[in-house]
Amino acid sequence: MTAFKPGDPLTINRLYGRSSGHKLRLGQQELIDRLLPQIAVPAQGEVTAEQLFGEDRPLHFEIGFGSGEHLADRADMLPDHGFIGAEPFLNGVATAVGHVRDKHLANVRLHMGDALEVLQRLPDSGLSFLYLLHPDPWPKARHAKRRMMNDGPVELFAAKLKPGGELRVATDHPVYLEWALTVMQRHQDSFEWTAEKPPDFLHPSGGWIETRYGAKSRREGRRPYHLRYRRS
Repeated sequence: MTAFKPGDPLTINRLYGRSSGHKLRLGQQELIDRLLPQIAVPAQGEVTAEQLFGEDRPLHFEIGFGSGEHLADRADMLPDHGFIGAEPFLNGVATAVGHVRDKHLANVRLHMGDALEVLQRLPDSGLSFLYLLHPDPWPKARHAKRRMMNDGPVELFAAKLKPGGELRVATDHPVYLEWALTVMQRHQDSFEWTAEKPPDFLHPSGGWIETRYGAKSRREGRRPYHLRYRRS
């Protein structure tokens, strides 16, 4: 397992932004109190498919799953795969746990907190898919180090994805798009951009389920971009 030292350019040393919004409804609080502990990623130790699901299977990881609709739909589509989602926002986690309950998903594990902390505990080459869908763009230049698409995290993504594994990034923010493309150009030895023509990144493809945020973006006249990279 790759070891990254605190303070390396790998990480965001702390989470930025809010971790909760409006007060949870009674039913949501019950989900957090009762169901989340049953499907939570263990707080310590190596994170493997065998540990989480009792057997080896392809693993997917979603960074910042929002309300969890993409994670739940992908897990429902691929019941023989395992899905890990990390999200620091309490209200989003509560909604995602509701999706897990409603769809009777036995192949989902959730972490309420920092995705990079969990990623570091996965074995190298342990992931088949890694999703980063509409992350906070932090558009001001002085906040660029807070963006998830930075050299350190991308090095971690490369370590954890198996050869042929796929990194999927979505954004509707032009600043973040340009930043992500620039960062990924510096990692061409690790990742191959799969796009050959504009439609390949202007529209979802390959079983890519559009998130609620992505659909809202289209309704409001913004264009989401969908970047797919294959681990070399």
